[in-house]
Amino acid sequence: MGSTVMAIVLAGGEGKRLMPLTADRAKPAVPYGGVYRLVDFALSNLVNARYLRIVVLTQYKSHSLDRHIAQAWRMSDLLGNYVAPVPAQQRVGKRWYLGSADAIYQSLNLLRDERPDIVVVVGADHVYRMDFAQMVRAHVESGAPCTVAAIRQPVALADQFGVIQTAPDDPTRITGFLEKPHDPPGLADSPGEVLASMGNYVFTADALVEAVTRDADRPGSAHDMGGDIVPDFVERGEAAVYDFKHNVVRGSTDRDRDYWRDVGTLDAYFEAQMDLVSVHPVFNLYNYEWPLYARLGPWPPAKFVHGWHGRIGHAVNSIVSPGCVVSGALVENAVLSPNVYVHSWATVSDSVLMDNVDIGRHAVVRRAILDKNVVVPEGARIGMDPQEDRDRGFTVTESGITVVGKGRVLTP
Repeated sequence: MGSTVMAIVLAGGEGKRLMPLTADRAKPAVPYGGVYRLVDFALSNLVNARYLRIVVLTQYKSHSLDRHIAQAWRMSDLLGNYVAPVPAQQRVGKRWYLGSADAIYQSLNLLRDERPDIVVVVGADHVYRMDFAQMVRAHVESGAPCTVAAIRQPVALADQFGVIQTAPDDPTRITGFLEKPHDPPGLADSPGEVLASMGNYVFTADALVEAVTRDADRPGSAHDMGGDIVPDFVERGEAAVYDFKHNVVRGSTDRDRDYWRDVGTLDAYFEAQMDLVSVHPVFNLYNYEWPLYARLGPWPPAKFVHGWHGRIGHAVNSIVSPGCVVSGALVENAVLSPNVYVHSWATVSDSVLMDNVDIGRHAVVRRAILDKNVVVPEGARIGMDPQEDRDRGFTVTESGITVVGKGRVLTP
C-alpha cells in the first residue's frame, strides 16, 4: 500500500484485578501457557503481520516486563526493526501517565521521530491471534481516520465491554459507543449479539496526534483511548469498525479462529489457561503458520521418573514446560511452567504452576494458581478448603480458585 506503519503496545496498566499475580510485576508480564507472557500475544501478532517497528509503553512495576522484552524480543536493526520498551518520561510535566491516551500524548516524540503514515495501537493483556495487516487494509479502504477492532459477543455479556453501534445502511461506520451497557440492541444480522471493542485500533497518524493533543486539554477527560478518544472520533463521524470475524489467520481452524480472551480477572485468567489443556484445545498453541514467540531459556527437557506400584510419574491433559520433573506424581489438567518439580505421591490437578514451584511429597494442589518460587511442603493441601486457604492469607476467587503469591514458602 506504500504506507509506513508503526505499532504502539499499551502496557502500562496496573492490573489490580489480577492481584496477587501483579503485586510484583506489570499485568502484561504475567506468565501464561507455561513459557509465554501475556505481552507475547500482542507482539507475536504484530511481528507475524510484518510490523517490525514497535514501542511498548510501560509504567507500573515494569522491570520484569522490560527484562522480558530485552531478552525475548531482540530484532536485527539492519533494516531499522525494533521492539522498544518506553517508560513514562514526564515529557509534558512532572506527572505519570493519566490514562492510555495520555501515554500516547506524552510519547508523541516517538511518532515525530518515526514519521509513520499509520499507527496500530493495541493492548498487551489479551490472548488471541490476529492479522493486523488485514485490519490496516480495511482501515485504508474505509477512508476513516480511526478504525476500532470489534468481536461479536452475546448481548447478555454486553455490560462487560464497550459496545459499538453501527449505521443501519453501513455496518462498517460507528454511530455510537456505549460503555458497558445493559441490554443494548443486537446486531441487524445477529440480534443475539453485539460488537464489543477489543481494545485494538488503527489510526491515520496525523489524526491520532490531533486527537490526543485535543484530549490533553479537555476538562473532565479520563484520557482513555476507549473512553475518550474513540467517542471523539465517533462524534465527528470519523470512526469505522473492523469485525474480527473477517480476520483469517494462517493455520487457524473453525474451532479457534475467533478466539479472544480478556484475562483481566483471576477467574478469567484461570479459565483461559484451562482452554489450553484439553485434547482438542479451544485455543491452539501449535499453529506453526502463525507462531507465538517466547523466550525459551537454557532449560533441559521435561522429565517423568519412577514407574512402579503406585509411584508413577505422569501427566495427562496438561502442558509441561522444559525443566520440569514429575517424579512419581500425578499431574492432571494443569499448566506447568519451567523448572517445576512435583515430588513422589503428590497430586496436582486443575491448576497453574509458574516457574520454579516445588511440590513436596504427598502434597495435594487442586484448582489453584501458584506464582513463581512457591514451595509447598510435604503433605500440604491447597485448594481443598477455601476457608482454610483464606485463613492462611491466600486469595480465593468467587469461583473457588486459590491463588498463592510469588515466593511463598508454605507450612504443612
